[in-house]
Amino acid sequence: MAARHRKDGFGSLDNPERIFDQDYQQLKQDFVAHRRRFIDLKFRPDRDSIGEGVLSSTDLDRVQWLRPGNIARNPSLIVDDISRFDFGQGELGNCWFLAAVGSLAFQNNILKQVIPPGQIFNEEYCGLFHFRFWRFGRWVDVVIDDKLPTIDGGLIFVQSTTQNEFWPALLEKAYAKVCGSYADMNAGTPAEALMDFTGGVYIKVDLKDPPPNLWELIWRAGQSKSLMGCGTPQGETSENKVAANGLVKGHAYTVTGVKQVMSQKKVESLIRLWNPWGKGEWKGDWSDQSPLWNTVSPQDREECLKVVDNGEFWMTKADFCKHFTHLDICCQSPSFVDGSQALDWKVSVYESRWVAGDTAGGSKRHDSFWINPQFRVTIGKVLGERAETHNDGNMLVSLMQKPDKRNRRQVKNLYIGFYVFEVNMTFMRKKGKFPASFFSHHSPVAHTKIFRDAREVMEFLRLKPGEYLIVPSTFKPNESASFILTIVAKTETHIHENSGGHNHEPVEFSVNEDVGAEELQKYLNEQILKGDLRAGGFSLDACRSMVALMDTSITGTLNEPEFACLWTKVIKYKYIFVSTDVSHSGTLSLSELKNAIMAAGLKIGDDMIKLMAVHYGASGQMRLAGFISLIIRMECMYQMFKQMSDGMSLIL
Repeated sequence: MAARHRKDGFGSLDNPERIFDQDYQQLKQDFVAHRRRFIDLKFRPDRDSIGEGVLSSTDLDRVQWLRPGNIARNPSLIVDDISRFDFGQGELGNCWFLAAVGSLAFQNNILKQVIPPGQIFNEEYCGLFHFRFWRFGRWVDVVIDDKLPTIDGGLIFVQSTTQNEFWPALLEKAYAKVCGSYADMNAGTPAEALMDFTGGVYIKVDLKDPPPNLWELIWRAGQSKSLMGCGTPQGETSENKVAANGLVKGHAYTVTGVKQVMSQKKVESLIRLWNPWGKGEWKGDWSDQSPLWNTVSPQDREECLKVVDNGEFWMTKADFCKHFTHLDICCQSPSFVDGSQALDWKVSVYESRWVAGDTAGGSKRHDSFWINPQFRVTIGKVLGERAETHNDGNMLVSLMQKPDKRNRRQVKNLYIGFYVFEVNMTFMRKKGKFPASFFSHHSPVAHTKIFRDAREVMEFLRLKPGEYLIVPSTFKPNESASFILTIVAKTETHIHENSGGHNHEPVEFSVNEDVGAEELQKYLNEQILKGDLRAGGFSLDACRSMVALMDTSITGTLNEPEFACLWTKVIKYKYIFVSTDVSHSGTLSLSELKNAIMAAGLKIGDDMIKLMAVHYGASGQMRLAGFISLIIRMECMYQMFKQMSDGMSLIL
């Protein structure tokens, strides 16, 4: 998984991206030197970090944020070793996250990625900890203070079974910071957290229609040190009610083991599961009190049976498929699929974007489907004799959409999927994007079974050697979003993104002398607007503002490099404007403006967009000159604010 982990660049495990540009080592050095305790201004110990809907207003008023030393004597991050029995779920609906943590507790190598070692309460303690997660294509380092929300001196959220052990609560807080707040962790699937712990390969198994080799798949996943989670079907309400059989409805569980035992002269395939509540177990066959344990050997009984209400229990594979809806498997390599070596698999990762009016064509039912991003794949012979004769897939295709908002609960996933087409001899030498005629005459050889409003969709495919076209898409056209396409193959595979079909204007436009506001106004109106000044064109005030923002040499004019930088931005934003002007009216409506701002890589709330439309547009419509002036100002101001806010922390 070298490409997925970006070993050689920024965003790798060795060089993770710093959330909010907070440098753990630098902060620790500063606070230890000043003998101060860190308070995180980026995730303040207040009710905003808890969020809405988790606690009543009365309980929110009672919350005190305490450091571990004020909660228990002799606090420690880890007491002895980390175990799934170290914690139980608190007042937060994050069983999906804790189920993934329970699976994480089995894998020391992955634990060290997520919880960097060497964090202890010693003479260098300054109330500062950090954790690492894989988030949408890159590893990020998350710094937190250790102030935890309590009521009457007790932790509100995840509960430690050992009073002075705090790794569960601090890990939960770090993930809450990544999500936006504790409330943003309410509801989810284990797959999301499993991916964020590993950055690995994820597959989802539908237990209502399981593959014939389900047992072998689970067995190999266990042997490959995979992380596994699963879920029960939702009840009549969203409330987590306990059914008569002991299972919780609409609840996430961790798969913690598999074993085959001989019982009454036949082999029973058993799966061990764990409830993140830390209590509450299955009451059916092979539960702790089941008489069936008397039918196995004393050795198996001693190894498997622990009659204690710790939330862990065994059940048969048949009961597992009957009472659970899905199984999530996540591993750092797809070797669990067929038991092959991890080195047999090659990984390619591509980041791209659907842009409304340009590259967001929707599903194949729409005539605009062809404008979606296209990825051309050449598949050679399957590597290895064993793989050539194996029935499992030789390629995994994963499509993950990236959020446009920081707060997890505000993210509305689009319905996404992808299609795979075989390229025949007629189109073998075709350059650039394949036209609409190709898709009207060719059916996909593979595709996602359904479009899902999920963070990630994936399929394992078996494709013969040849040339293919992979087309990721949203279900509806004209929906803007960024995405990551990951292709994991057991073959000699060559992949590139098709280009063409949408012409950019040349960026080259040079000047021989310094450019002031008046000269810039002339160039913009002539070269960008082509002399069409019916709406007034670029105003002199707007050009003065652009010169001031780009004038890094502080001369009052733009030299050649400064002008070249500005001109590149102008061309880029003109292209975005034209691409998102779906109505071809020469103006952007509010919805089109929102898509254009997203395409420019900026994140702004709807209310602010409305204000900007009024200030830079006319009657709710924004023309090209106003849009370019707005985006350049926004981009520069954002960079200035980012530089000013770097490293800001509160010392107490």
